Amino acid sequence: MTEGKQAGRSVLVVEDEPVINQAVTDRLRAEGYTVHQAGDGPSAVAAFEEHAPDAVLLDVMLPGFDGLEVCRRIQAVRPVPVLMLTARDDETDLLVGLGVGADDYVTKPFSMREVIARLGALLRRVERAEELARSTGRMDLAGLVVDPASRRVSVDGGEVHLTPLEFDLLCALAAEPGTVRSREALMREVWGWGDASGTRTLDSHVKALRAKIGADRVRTVHGVGYALEADR
Repeated sequence: MTEGKQAGRSVLVVEDEPVINQAVTDRLRAEGYTVHQAGDGPSAVAAFEEHAPDAVLLDVMLPGFDGLEVCRRIQAVRPVPVLMLTARDDETDLLVGLGVGADDYVTKPFSMREVIARLGALLRRVERAEELARSTGRMDLAGLVVDPASRRVSVDGGEVHLTPLEFDLLCALAAEPGTVRSREALMREVWGWGDASGTRTLDSHVKALRAKIGADRVRTVHGVGYALEADR
């Protein structure tokens, strides 16, 4: 992405290691982003409320309180794309992060190129979600109701809270109920990635989505992808 394309985009970098924080900040600024910095949990929440960034790069291990708590608090203020920076690669830890509102994660040590690519993909996803809300009507599939305009979901009459990315994944599946969507197509449509290199992220989000709307509503087609059941 060029500097011109990112003019006006702002990012909050939350990392307690000063060298890493500054390196990420310098690279983002070179890409054209406006960058704000924080080094602990409390200052991250304060900076988010003050600057209202378009996206957040958030380390998990922070002084004050950790990145998971930061994510909970900022998502309660305003939904925002969050890219977690984590030294841990345990699936349980990653699912917890996704469950509190993180959209994606990169594992340390990471390349700056990967961070830039993931961040750009998250911001493109937000733009596509806004377009979807304008163009897609309410969908009712055997008691599963998805309303893109209000970004609300209910299952059998009860409202279900989804993270922003879980909602976008559900919309992508609900747009073609019963149709198997390939992993590559979902990564491209929801995450904006040109390949399937991040399919573990997809699998983690499908797992989290199933826990909220019902495991039987999302069918796995091994070696291909996923489908949302049109009826039950």
